[in-house]
Amino acid sequence: MIKKSILSVLAFICFANLSNAQADRWQQRIDYKIKAALDVTTNIVKGTEELIYTNNSPDTLRKVYFHMYWNAFQPNSSMDIRSRELGKNLLNFKRGSITASNATMLGQEASQDWDRRVRDRIQKLAPTEIGYQRISQILINGKAQKLIEHETILEVQLTQAIAPKTSIKMNLQFEAQVPVQIRRSGRDNAEGVRYSMSQWYPKMVEYDYQGWNANAYIAREFYGVWGNYDVTLSLDKSYMVAATGVLQNPNAVADKFGNLSWNFKGNNIHDFMWAADNHYKHLSKEVRKGLTFHVYFKEKNASSDSAWANVLWAAEKALPYMEKKFGAYPYPVYSFVQGGDGGMEYGMGTLLKGPGLGTVFHEWMHSWYQHILGTNESLFPWMDEGFTSYAEDDISYWYNNNYALVSPYINEKEKARLKAEIETAKTQLPAIQFGNYAGYLTLAKSGIEEPMSTHSDHYNYNYSYSSAAYSKGATFLGLLGYLVSDSVRDIVLTNYYNTWKFKHPNANDFTRVAEKTSGLQLQWLKEYWVNSTKTIDYGLNNIEVSANNANAIISIQRNGKFPMPIEVLITYKDGTSELHYIPLDLMLGTKPAEGSVNRIVHTEWQWVAPSYTFETSKPLSALKSIEIDPSQRMPDINRSNNKLEIPN
Repeated sequence: MIKKSILSVLAFICFANLSNAQADRWQQRIDYKIKAALDVTTNIVKGTEELIYTNNSPDTLRKVYFHMYWNAFQPNSSMDIRSRELGKNLLNFKRGSITASNATMLGQEASQDWDRRVRDRIQKLAPTEIGYQRISQILINGKAQKLIEHETILEVQLTQAIAPKTSIKMNLQFEAQVPVQIRRSGRDNAEGVRYSMSQWYPKMVEYDYQGWNANAYIAREFYGVWGNYDVTLSLDKSYMVAATGVLQNPNAVADKFGNLSWNFKGNNIHDFMWAADNHYKHLSKEVRKGLTFHVYFKEKNASSDSAWANVLWAAEKALPYMEKKFGAYPYPVYSFVQGGDGGMEYGMGTLLKGPGLGTVFHEWMHSWYQHILGTNESLFPWMDEGFTSYAEDDISYWYNNNYALVSPYINEKEKARLKAEIETAKTQLPAIQFGNYAGYLTLAKSGIEEPMSTHSDHYNYNYSYSSAAYSKGATFLGLLGYLVSDSVRDIVLTNYYNTWKFKHPNANDFTRVAEKTSGLQLQWLKEYWVNSTKTIDYGLNNIEVSANNANAIISIQRNGKFPMPIEVLITYKDGTSELHYIPLDLMLGTKPAEGSVNRIVHTEWQWVAPSYTFETSKPLSALKSIEIDPSQRMPDINRSNNKLEIPN
């Protein structure tokens, strides 16, 4: 086993240069030129799009599809019906556990499984409050194309097929009504921001190696074609506009009708968001040559203004750490914009309900895991939301311990709160990811967990989706650190970024990077963690004395169905300790040693075997304690049998 350990380390060193590699996967390409005018009295947007679409696939395309997201905000839409149906499920939160049942089965302690932002609000919208998007015509070479509406998806039957490696130009006219703010986009949100303009334009559906991804807008996630955006927005001159990309005409003046046009350009992105309000305040700073941060928010009071100023200050401080851990930020701007219904990420910017730094870091990290890596969120939400949640906690932990208490924008009361939070975090294991582990473990014990391979819109419970995508997805990276070592896991993440940026990676793509970087076999991990709901549960079994009374014999039991390599910390009464490492045969190797505790590597545990026995280096009488997984990075669903204190 020592030889295998050495081989693993050598493999890790060899594959550390993986970041120089690039995966080979074709990508479609699109260039948008959009001109749109918003009437702030009627809330109607009218515009035109000129699109140049490049088919880099090996397939001939005879149809194309567009997303028409705002059609979801109408009574009896699929989003409305789905939300009301899931609201009939009840969740009973009691003593850290969850039970679920139909509305007729549980009492008043239960809460409805709503998307709390949507609930049944769409059903109650008046005609002037709904959202809609309509395309009057699409022209290719002057010929009108046949359009078939499927609620939030528009099918376009082409008069001329798009051959592989060719481009076409499409021209379209559209009209949309901005809905009352319900989910992500809309007008007049809870903070009074007038317009949060996301999913606002007819957006081309992505065609990739799996075909058309024409997912209806039911509840959740997004997926798009990378390309360039040239967007001109016209609206009342009293409004300030925040948007994706770089403003091209900062000195523009209003026309004779009192409207001002704003022209923004953004390259190599797959979405475009903007927001507008007649009481926005704007802060900005060039944080390094070629990169400017912006903050847009509604002026309220001195405390609120300071909190938003703190966003800009914290972002500048966190950027070097983020880039070191997760890869370079490649765009010229990033904008933190007050608006929307919580936090939602877009190309080069985010909509934020408030200035809380946890949400700020989370949404900003979506620039890496949604906009640069561009995983299909409908199919692999955990690779976006989960990895982003992991990064959020990592960055927050680092920031709190290095800069939070010296910010010039927080008061003494806030500093006291932060000090207490920082000290509490140091006592929690695993220290950085404590909340995500707790969230996953609650899900695993709930009885309503579904595999992470479930499509985002097809979970039976909103709770199951959010806990799987966020908590279980983040816990995956903590568990990966346990399996390959935290230091190697960090290299996996940078190699993943450099290998798959702008490529739409899937779960297997990430697993292959992890295998190449660590030199270990990990397909079993994907099958168990992603494609099943099997759980990890190990416990101490028997402790016996060896035949010559020279050593203690310790037996470990696998109670769950999820096999793992195991670490057991033995602490002796003389103050010494040793870490017994039992590799898993499925991995075909061992991770590098971590920490300063003497590590003893044993023979592999066969994954089919329910128990494993090993000997300590000292007799039973010398033992003080035995603990399985002392770092607590292994999400064991029952830790009550993981540690034994031996009385004197």
